[in-house]
Amino acid sequence: MPLRGRTATVSLWWSLHTVFNTYQSHCLHPSPIHLNFHSFAQPQVSAHLDDHCDEFLPWLERKAGSRISSSLSIGKSSYGRSLFASKIIQTGDCILQVPYSVQITADNLPPEIRSLISEEVGNIARLAIVILIEKKLAQGSEWEPYISCLPQQWELHNTIFWNESELEMIRQSSVYQETINQKSQIEKDFLTIRPVLQSFYQCFGDFTYKDFMHACTLVGSRAWESTKGLSLIPFADFLNHDGVSEAIVMSDDDKQCSEVTADRDYAPGEQVLIRYGKFSNATLMLDFGFTIPYNIYDQVQIQFDIPKHDPLHALKLELLQQYFVPPTDDMKGLKYSVNTFTIKEVRSARGKGKGLPQSLRAFARVLSCTTPQELNDLVIEAAQTDGRLARRPLQDINKERQAHLMLSSLFIQLIEKRYATIMSLDSSNSRSYCEAVDVRRQMARDLIHGELRILKSASAWLENYCFSLT
Repeated sequence: MPLRGRTATVSLWWSLHTVFNTYQSHCLHPSPIHLNFHSFAQPQVSAHLDDHCDEFLPWLERKAGSRISSSLSIGKSSYGRSLFASKIIQTGDCILQVPYSVQITADNLPPEIRSLISEEVGNIARLAIVILIEKKLAQGSEWEPYISCLPQQWELHNTIFWNESELEMIRQSSVYQETINQKSQIEKDFLTIRPVLQSFYQCFGDFTYKDFMHACTLVGSRAWESTKGLSLIPFADFLNHDGVSEAIVMSDDDKQCSEVTADRDYAPGEQVLIRYGKFSNATLMLDFGFTIPYNIYDQVQIQFDIPKHDPLHALKLELLQQYFVPPTDDMKGLKYSVNTFTIKEVRSARGKGKGLPQSLRAFARVLSCTTPQELNDLVIEAAQTDGRLARRPLQDINKERQAHLMLSSLFIQLIEKRYATIMSLDSSNSRSYCEAVDVRRQMARDLIHGELRILKSASAWLENYCFSLT
């Protein structure tokens, strides 16, 4: 689950330990209680004050014992809770500083609970438990002003909350399967920690799977990554995303704080934006619950299979598994296989094909071989060069053209499927009775249009390359 960025975290002693001291006589003994298992690219100028959060920044500054921001105020925009310039901001101004002491990390789990959680449970799930416990404490939590400002589940549009008919809109995208995988991981984590939560039922009551999934989504969309784990940074996580912004959350271990520096000038009342990361719409909708109409970081994950009827199927598969390794920048969260490739936009139809992975073209060359000798020739060539299989154009021009025509045929099929999806989305263009459905339909359009753009750019390059071989 991609996170917003990288920042350092530290442990802090907090309200849960007081609660544990209060309940220690009867809460720290396991009790067999059953649990129910049930586009931001344009800045917004017209801010509406968020009355619910009027006292949030003063509360956080009192808690931190320091000034956090003198140039930002909390408001509401069409994107939800947002931060706006309260005065003129100039490029290079430090617009907020949040001390580590008022950040929430997985280390904040009380040791009584932490010691019972399996090592296989990741930091997202651990920090989700922190949120769940603080929510249960309600007014008794010292973090209540922050927890109460977090979005409710009905406000979120991450794909794990989409129903089956909504997910059908993105079936052609890898996000469909990744959503299923993410839900499965959350369920696995819940089943692992459920006995631990049952042990403290008398302290905190019931935690359902639905509660846990909501908390995991909040962490995945709001936390910043660090070498120590994850960190929720109150106030900073009200900043919305702009894919072309150069402003990010930075950590200063010397100052013991996280801070943001403005990457451009802002007028009073203008929404201030940062970049969560260089994320595609696939990542944004899965982990953050929104998309951008034109996302410069869009990419498409495709599969290219060896035909089952290929007489050399076993030999080709063995070679591919031996020579092909997963790229380090592959899409996060998806299980890698030798026939899975990530395509980025090919900027020039007549260039070198940057954006179309060399590994994919090598895969096609392997598939075009029709005899064991041809495969053996590729192995010999790899040994005599840089060790990579089929990375150079085949000496037989006709074979080279055939390999890339196979690729071209695959891309044409993928393009046709995206066009069909867009036609289906456009045919149901009338507004529904449910606002969430309209939002998610537009997200699906943004995703599929972006993937179509990527696929068409790759297809155009392949067409030109094949023509150059004639």
